[in-house]
Amino acid sequence: MNKLRIYMTNLQHLTVAQLRKVVAIKERMERLEAKLAAIAGEESGGEESPAPARRRRLSAASRARIAAAQRRRWAKVKRKAAAPKAKRKRRVSRATRARLAAVARARWARVKASGKATL
Repeated sequence: MNKLRIYMTNLQHLTVAQLRKVVAIKERMERLEAKLAAIAGEESGGEESPAPARRRRLSAASRARIAAAQRRRWAKVKRKAAAPKAKRKRRVSRATRARLAAVARARWARVKASGKATL
């Protein structure tokens, strides 16, 4: 800890050029440490990695049960996507249709009487 404090104090009094040299040396040291760790078979960083967790094995019956459940879920999703609810087609009565046609004819008669070709 004392070395670090002395080292940090010394860094405060360095010039910009000297600081750049310090940074370059530190980076080179880190690269060399990484190479050394790779040669020694360690991961970079020097920390020990935990042993990989052992995976639990499922019985064939359990896997089959899970697969069947997943197939049922997918079938339900596909059913919903494949058959959307069809909207009922709206129908207009003959009387209403005749009234709308009469209104449209009257509108066009007014447009043509005013000398226009479009609404």
